[in-house]
Amino acid sequence: MIVVTGATGNVGRALVARLVADGRAVRALTRAPETAGLPDKAEVVQFRPDDQAALFEGADKVFLYVQGAGGRMPELLDAARTAGVRQVVLLSSGIIREGADETHPIHAMHATAERQIRDSGLAWTFLRPNAFATNALQWAPQIRAGHTVRGVFADMLTAPIHEDDIAAVAERALLDDGHEGAVHRLTGPAATTNTDQIAAIGRAVGRDLAFVEVGPEEAGPLLFPQTPPELVRGLLKTFADTVGVAPEITTAVEEITGSPARTFEQWAKDHTTDFQP
Repeated sequence: MIVVTGATGNVGRALVARLVADGRAVRALTRAPETAGLPDKAEVVQFRPDDQAALFEGADKVFLYVQGAGGRMPELLDAARTAGVRQVVLLSSGIIREGADETHPIHAMHATAERQIRDSGLAWTFLRPNAFATNALQWAPQIRAGHTVRGVFADMLTAPIHEDDIAAVAERALLDDGHEGAVHRLTGPAATTNTDQIAAIGRAVGRDLAFVEVGPEEAGPLLFPQTPPELVRGLLKTFADTVGVAPEITTAVEEITGSPARTFEQWAKDHTTDFQP
């Protein structure tokens, strides 16, 4: 039995689908099972941060999403270990690297989770993706409504990774030997700017789209209306630091899964319905 936290998130949903298709027993944790829309063969269970004892019964491996722990990572790890779980695969963040700003809220959140897992006595694997291609979904309301996208830093450079490529690596880390104690840095295959990404989405949906750069103070609340302000500030600082700087590009996806990481162009084609009026 493999437990997947954050099962209705972009990566968690893709991972559940992969594991079920492979015939694996999956327990998908979500706060709202009735609206989860997960595969029928997955055991969908409501995640209750204050009642974790039964969540891991019969399980030996866990895919862990930091925010999916409900702010109770030590308690979750204790419950998992007590139930017999042996391995944790953590969706961490590429922001954790040598020389990084350790006060950055995103760094602090994931570094704390990594430390707690290391201290738990469980075998572990850390996945550290950089930019997610799904970040482009922040533009979906504007694209559905018109042909102009207002956003920050037109020339910021990232190598966005498809969420299913992250899920594919997580699947191999859960099912194959040799990943215990490993840290996998994950990226897409090529650098793109925000302008490039809007153009790629336009090609996917068959429309001419234009990117208009606006100041971070204006765009922050527009693009991240449900994100805590301190995290928005951290995100915008991270974005600003990428302008004119070539991003890290790794080949880890292909090395681990046997298939090359998918391009942003492919991601846009896979998500055309998200951008349709």
